[in-house]
Amino acid sequence: MQFARAAWKFLVAIKDGMVLIAMLLFFGALYALLSSQPNSAAIRDGALLLDLNGVVVEEPAAPTFEDFLAGNSGGPREYRLRDVVRAIDSTVEDDRVKAIVLDLSSFAGGGQTSLTDIGEALARAKKAGKPIYAFASFYSDDSYQLAAHATEIWMDPMGGIIFAGPGGNRLYYKGLIDRLGVTANIYRVGTYKSAVEPYMRADQSPASREASEALYGVLWDSWLAEVKKSRPQAIVQPFADDPASFITAAGGDIASVAVQQKLVDKLGDKTAFDRFVAEQVGVDETPSPDSFKSIDYDDFVAAHPVDSTGSPIGVVTVAGEIVGGKTGPGMAASGRIAERIYKALDEDEIKALVVRIDSPGGSAFASEEIRLALLEARKKKLPIVVSMGDVAASGGYWVAAAGDHIFAEPDTITGSIGVFAVLPSFEKALAKWGVTADGVQTTPLSGEPNFVGGFSEDLNAILQSGVENSYSDFIQLVSKARDKTPEQVDAIGQGRVWDGGTARQLGLIDGFGGMTEALAEAAKRAGLAEGDYHPQYLDPQNKLSWLGFDGLPFVAQQSPPVKGIVGWVAQREKAVFGAALATAQGLLAREDVQALCLECGAGARRNVRQSGDWIDRLLSYSFSSSPR
Repeated sequence: MQFARAAWKFLVAIKDGMVLIAMLLFFGALYALLSSQPNSAAIRDGALLLDLNGVVVEEPAAPTFEDFLAGNSGGPREYRLRDVVRAIDSTVEDDRVKAIVLDLSSFAGGGQTSLTDIGEALARAKKAGKPIYAFASFYSDDSYQLAAHATEIWMDPMGGIIFAGPGGNRLYYKGLIDRLGVTANIYRVGTYKSAVEPYMRADQSPASREASEALYGVLWDSWLAEVKKSRPQAIVQPFADDPASFITAAGGDIASVAVQQKLVDKLGDKTAFDRFVAEQVGVDETPSPDSFKSIDYDDFVAAHPVDSTGSPIGVVTVAGEIVGGKTGPGMAASGRIAERIYKALDEDEIKALVVRIDSPGGSAFASEEIRLALLEARKKKLPIVVSMGDVAASGGYWVAAAGDHIFAEPDTITGSIGVFAVLPSFEKALAKWGVTADGVQTTPLSGEPNFVGGFSEDLNAILQSGVENSYSDFIQLVSKARDKTPEQVDAIGQGRVWDGGTARQLGLIDGFGGMTEALAEAAKRAGLAEGDYHPQYLDPQNKLSWLGFDGLPFVAQQSPPVKGIVGWVAQREKAVFGAALATAQGLLAREDVQALCLECGAGARRNVRQSGDWIDRLLSYSFSSSPR
């Protein structure tokens, strides 16, 4: 008995200790977060430092509770696109800002349309007299798209520059699936709906190749045109077309090639660059004698909030893969988004709605839930204007069909009107080990789905019919929304992805423009005077709304800077491997009919930024989670 009492006291002590440790971690992390709030009063004269050590997204992902306890966001930082653009635009009227510094050494990229928006803001600031200085150890497509707007571009002499362009290989698993004996039961509609091709082919289909070549060609030409316009002296295309010849001729000295091709202006390490900027904006002696006076990005954003004068126009953000439930942000959870729409309608203050979409789609059911919520706004005679970001395809276009007017950019990826479903069965694999299935059925569907014995013809017919019905629903709603016949929509549907320019010619969108144009159109339709309105974002504006705190930033991990060509290759290898694993586990994990465009690449940025962790976590990776 005495031993039992001692053991019980010992267990209670362990429990109390664990509770105490958990409380200490919680309040320690909470204190760190409270003390790390942006301080708008700390702004002084100097250069606005855009140290973009992460990825630009439409809507940053919500941290998990584990991230909160750890005090970080679980990966490299995600920068909200509209915050970056607002910060740059705010420099025009802020005399404290003497220059803008782009430190792109750890920049993990963003969608082409998003980077164009940032580039246009940089161009406006430069036109207003704000010099822009860019530095990176290594430049590639995304970082150079921003750097091209700089007054002066610096690069580390041991660094490099490579332009890869859009495109590349996808992994195809048909051979592996056959070898393992797994049957991928595929149900789809759409000649170009290539999301399921890796499970039914060993290579890309001619139809998919045709669509990809057309899309990537437009995106690459657009990128070249933007860089040429921003930096006319740069000799980009010859170097991009044959980098090996240029670099080999220079004996592997990529930095000298960059200077010869006028891609960069100066070679120098980070210390030399900082000294140069200090000569322009003033020296900050506090960190080190080589530092320049800088303005913290978060402080500057906090000091320049969104204008709130005039009537409110509600802005609904649909960013990430569309899923059911109330998760996110970072995932476009239909329950959460619909709930916010209904709440805004009940408050009866907003005069119109702008729906900002940056999504490759996802669940057809979830897409319809969001669309139905938007239709409630139409019943209240509220104008609905859609603004497409980097991508608004499949389920993203399903949602867009609820709009009275659709804006996109020429580089927006849209369309992909098609649906599919993938379900695995293991009859071949089990048969290799002598496992078979048999039994008595009272109906044709008794015991179905039979993952051991294989799906029956009846079940296959039912599932294919259901997918075809979902496609028919998709066609009908687009037909009604865009004033086209179902046959016309079917001809431009079939799961094909289109660039924004072609989408406009096909009548899938109404015009070119971003959020500024969408808000102006919504205000016009609502009868509001020019300038007498402001955006009221219906998505949560803080990362700890689930705890009731406002505007508390997490301490994000920093993306490792790419130092040279070898590091760039290694990083891209990890990214491809991580994205392949995410695609493989995600397709077979989805539980309903999908209006999803995996080839569109939205969400790939998050796969890329986390790719360094994929290798380390491979053996312990859980295949039960859903990818972004």
